[in-house]
Amino acid sequence: MLCLLPASVSATSAQEVDDSATVIHFNRDIRPILSDKCFQCHGPDSEAREAELRLDERKSAVADRDGNAAIVAGQADHSSMMARILTEDPDERMPPVETGKSLNAREIALLRAWIDQGATYQEHWSFLPIADVEPPTVDPQWTQQVQNPIDRFVFEKLQRHGVSPSPPAVARTLIRRTYLDLIGLLPDPGAVDSFAAHYAGDSETAVRALVQDLLNSPHYGERWGRYWLDQARYADSHGYTIDGDRVMWPYRDWVIRAINDDMPFDRFTIEQLAGDLLPDPSKPQLVATGFHRNTLINQEGGTDNEQFRNEEVVDRVNTTGAVWLGLTLGCAQCHSHKFDPISQQEFYQFFAFFNHTVDVNNVGPTVDVSEGELLLKNIDPELQAELVDAKAEFSKLTKTKSKRQAAWEQTIQVARTEQPRADWKSLVATELNAAGGAKLQTLDDHSILAGQGAAMETYTVRFPPTDDPVAALRLRVLPHDSLPKNGPGHAGNGNFVLSRVEVLVGDKPVAINHVQSDHSQPGHPVSNIINGSAKSGWAINIGKGSRAGVKMNAPHEAHLVFAEPLPFGSGSLTVILRHEVNANYNIGRFAVDASSTAPASVLHEELLAALDVATDKRTAEHKKLIAAEFTKADVAQRRATSHVSELRKKIGLGRTVKTMVMRELDKARETYIHIRGDFLRKDKDTGLLQPDVPGVLPPLTGDAQNRLELARWLVSKENPLTARVTVNRVWMRYFGRGLVETENDFGTQGSYPTHPELLDWLANEFMSSGWSLKTLHELIVTSATYRQASHRRLDLDEADPRNLLLGRQNRLRVDAEIVRDIGLSASGLLSPKIGGPSVRPPQPEGVYAFTQTKKTWTTSAGDDRFRRALYTHFYRSAPYPMLTTFDAPDFQSVCTRRPRSNTPLQSLTMANDKTFFEMAQGLANRLLNIANGTDAAANEHRIEEVFRVCYARSPTTAEATLVAEFQQQQATQFKADPTAAMEVAPKEYADSYPPEFAASWTAVARALMNADEFVTRE
Repeated sequence: MLCLLPASVSATSAQEVDDSATVIHFNRDIRPILSDKCFQCHGPDSEAREAELRLDERKSAVADRDGNAAIVAGQADHSSMMARILTEDPDERMPPVETGKSLNAREIALLRAWIDQGATYQEHWSFLPIADVEPPTVDPQWTQQVQNPIDRFVFEKLQRHGVSPSPPAVARTLIRRTYLDLIGLLPDPGAVDSFAAHYAGDSETAVRALVQDLLNSPHYGERWGRYWLDQARYADSHGYTIDGDRVMWPYRDWVIRAINDDMPFDRFTIEQLAGDLLPDPSKPQLVATGFHRNTLINQEGGTDNEQFRNEEVVDRVNTTGAVWLGLTLGCAQCHSHKFDPISQQEFYQFFAFFNHTVDVNNVGPTVDVSEGELLLKNIDPELQAELVDAKAEFSKLTKTKSKRQAAWEQTIQVARTEQPRADWKSLVATELNAAGGAKLQTLDDHSILAGQGAAMETYTVRFPPTDDPVAALRLRVLPHDSLPKNGPGHAGNGNFVLSRVEVLVGDKPVAINHVQSDHSQPGHPVSNIINGSAKSGWAINIGKGSRAGVKMNAPHEAHLVFAEPLPFGSGSLTVILRHEVNANYNIGRFAVDASSTAPASVLHEELLAALDVATDKRTAEHKKLIAAEFTKADVAQRRATSHVSELRKKIGLGRTVKTMVMRELDKARETYIHIRGDFLRKDKDTGLLQPDVPGVLPPLTGDAQNRLELARWLVSKENPLTARVTVNRVWMRYFGRGLVETENDFGTQGSYPTHPELLDWLANEFMSSGWSLKTLHELIVTSATYRQASHRRLDLDEADPRNLLLGRQNRLRVDAEIVRDIGLSASGLLSPKIGGPSVRPPQPEGVYAFTQTKKTWTTSAGDDRFRRALYTHFYRSAPYPMLTTFDAPDFQSVCTRRPRSNTPLQSLTMANDKTFFEMAQGLANRLLNIANGTDAAANEHRIEEVFRVCYARSPTTAEATLVAEFQQQQATQFKADPTAAMEVAPKEYADSYPPEFAASWTAVARALMNADEFVTRE
């Protein structure tokens, strides 16, 4: 398991080391050096430890070893550690040459000064209790700029380094920044103007009102829910090579709702890790446990489910450690952690919390959830009560279905004796004719075999007068071994298409009242044969919607029921069969029968035959047919179903799906250390392990030792990590970097906080506010530190080139999903719908060309085409291309921080991707509709508006001139190419605008949306 190396080291400068008055702090200055260069051989891992020397513990470091000590407190020159560091002998030098590591002059100076000052050790800063810190005082000249205690911590440190904070950002920059950070959408120009006017009169009130409005927006939950879903490794597929679809969007809805409701973070934690273990858990609490059902499932044949179950548990351990503790617990899966005080045994004790769930590399336990259910608020109590009653009635009817079906079957059996049944008698043809020359011959069973003739044949068959009245004719199509695929038709697959049937008595047409068949090909119903059209017909292929068990190349029949029965002896009977749709789709073998009584429905006849079979001898098809017919006849159940459906619709509930949740086994599994991480090699010598937490952290206080107790421990105020890790990560979202830069590693390899007192103050505030994330967000966003301008300053470049002191705000490229979302909001196409199933916006062809199983991507239509990127269906094996282009992870594992890049491919995507092209057209349409005409004044208005939409500001004179020239140039080029103009112009625009003019504004929108400023949060 790869452990992360530190991104930065001590904040102490080389000049400070030379100052004998400077106090060296172990956690800030020394631990990062020892952890990076020494702990691999002289740290917590006993198996990798050399010479039994531990430099992570003072007792071992200063111990006398035959007259020598690695560290002699107060005497660096007499410490063997310093001698080994400074020696010229490559065989003696530390770190060893083969490690590829070495100490620079600054690090050596720090170690020397620390030893000379007494070599004082400290417990690692992140494992110490959260300190109760008072905000410092700041220079009076900055007091008026202070908005809340955050600023006191930041300004005081700036003051100590001789640097001043930056002035506040201008109002238009600030509102765009705040919109992007809190809801991930662009502010409307009207909102920008209103805020700017309010800000000019009372900036403090304006900012607080803006922040409150955005925190109360339903889109706040979408924006900050995306960050949490990264940590939950949320996706819409199972992963690995099969990567089949899964239903997890109800969990996403739960996250959005919880964040919008400002669910306290301690409860937010408990419900996700152990909602199923709460007393009488609600459905939302069960859905919340989907956090750890987002693990991968291997659906390949021949895999060992137990192996992949263990991998899921390991993932749950590592994810929990990363998300709540900020520790690389996974480094201890195969051996004790080489840098942090976490043993392999402690890893598997933590593993034991998650080792007892029901799922075994499968979908496992699920709950039923309806669309919209987890997002509903303020439901009408009367409707809710009525729905409860309707569901109870529905449930009652469902429970009595078998009894009611048995009674219905008895009624059918009794009724059958009172109803006449069709008395089919074969008709024997006296004349046969095929218009295209096909040979027609009568077989021994009176059926007629038709040879190959014209591509579209018409058969005319005449029968003698009948001895009885004729109420209906039956046309039977029959297989024959001389026909393709032993079917009843001449088509290559044995099918046929019969377009029209006509019946004559003598030379007079007979009116056919209705027709029915035992089977019709979807899209080719038997009713087509009497609709008078030569462009449709009856066929018998199998397709979606066909009855289960039906076969194409088998006997089938159609009944033609006359409006009035033909009287006895009324004359010869002529039947004409026309094939006018597909070439060579003629019937190959058929027979005609007559009945003096009209037949019941074909299915009714099949039903009676099924009912004739003894109950214990009925086939699955018999049972299915009987059950289906009873369902049709079950009026009470249909009414109950309809009532429930109507009430659900009134309340706002959609279709119901099953989503995966956690459930605990009745009997716990045994947990052992896995030798070298191999789940097949159990360390029986150490023996059975009980669930527990690392000893370096406060102990569990409860007796349960299950996931619920673990969740409560994580959010206890005695745990020093969860609050620190959480506020640090929130801070990172606003400034691009956490107060602890290694936000996923608060261990010894991690960075020391740039503002340790501020970190602890924020952690305390977070807990004392009732774990309110909204309170934390408001605190940060209303601070003067957050509101600073992001402009580059030469003095800061020299004193603090990485802006660790926060003398200005950072410019940040927005996340992948927000790139799409701001494009949609600028275009005016954005669908504001919250939650629900994932959607499939347009994507390039060939995305699944190299996946093991080809995915079907049917592009969503209507509003679903323009939903926020949060709702885009996400396959782990082949993620949505636009998202990966802008650095979205594949969610194979936990992601606590995304990388940020700026690549040519991103610009090409913004310019050419189909979705962004549609957005450019939408923005162009928006611009065309805000002004009338094509004159310079109207165009100036449009240019002003497009800058306000995209950048929340007005263009400079130079920018406006450049855009106007570009628009004119594009209009000229499109006028020379009318086809291109029609393709590029918005799909809907006023007829009064020439296509080339409309297309030119699409080009303008496309260019401005592709600018760096568009996808950057200032």
